Amino acid sequence: MIISVASGKGGTGKTLVATSLALSLSDNHKVQLLDCDVEEPNDYVFLHHFAINQSQPVFLPIPKIDETKCTYCGKCAEVCAYNAIAVVKKKVLVFPELCHGCGACSYLCPESAISEEGKQIGVVEQSDLGNIDFIQGELAIGEIAAPFVIREMKEHINPASIVIIDVSPGTSCPVVEAVKGSDFCLLVTEPTPFGLNDLSLAVEVTRKLRIPSGVVINRVGVGDKKVDSYCHEQGIPVLLKIPLDRKIATLYSKGIPLIQGMPEWRNAFLKLFQDIEQIVSVRVTK
Repeated sequence: MIISVASGKGGTGKTLVATSLALSLSDNHKVQLLDCDVEEPNDYVFLHHFAINQSQPVFLPIPKIDETKCTYCGKCAEVCAYNAIAVVKKKVLVFPELCHGCGACSYLCPESAISEEGKQIGVVEQSDLGNIDFIQGELAIGEIAAPFVIREMKEHINPASIVIIDVSPGTSCPVVEAVKGSDFCLLVTEPTPFGLNDLSLAVEVTRKLRIPSGVVINRVGVGDKKVDSYCHEQGIPVLLKIPLDRKIATLYSKGIPLIQGMPEWRNAFLKLFQDIEQIVSVRVTK
């Protein structure tokens, strides 16, 4: 089973939920934890004895022009959706920082004058933590093609494991790439107007992708009840509530996993997984 942990906004507690769920399940299951927040991965902070065992660079294919073949027809610039190529008189300009590596220019060049060369944009790192196989991606500073790194991470998914994917905040391309292919998406939110607004956007993404979802409400005790009302109206199950608790915040600030600092939460996360299993099994039966 692949469970992605997402939200519409940052700071709602995705990492808290993802790491707590992975650590709870690792007692009796083989778990893979993927930190797909490649612009700011931080799951490793909560994984003791973390050490990188394998490191793999990620390359983005950038067009390379053979001007001995090029006729300067401008087809490459015409088909580039990101304006990464410009043809001016007898010169082809390539802007690597704008390129998304889609390959349209090389595929459609009538003279076969465009090849591709790899530009390193990030790295995928792996660590074996016993029953947890931890994988994190890191996008190089100044790069924008996060989905490429995420796609490379997901190539390492082991179907025999329970896979937990910690997704980046928002609803943009990196989020879609990380959530895509999940059996279930756990949406973490908070009971505030901002939390509700961004939760509704995240729900629309999961519906477009046809992925069942459920909600975890973090910091219960602040804000209002509008998130509960929204979930009830939309038929989205609220699977877990975590209170606004100074002790939880203190543990988090020290990099101590919730289920280690407060072991009573372990059963709550095991119950959370059982509820997800039930929802997914009912959906498969239908």
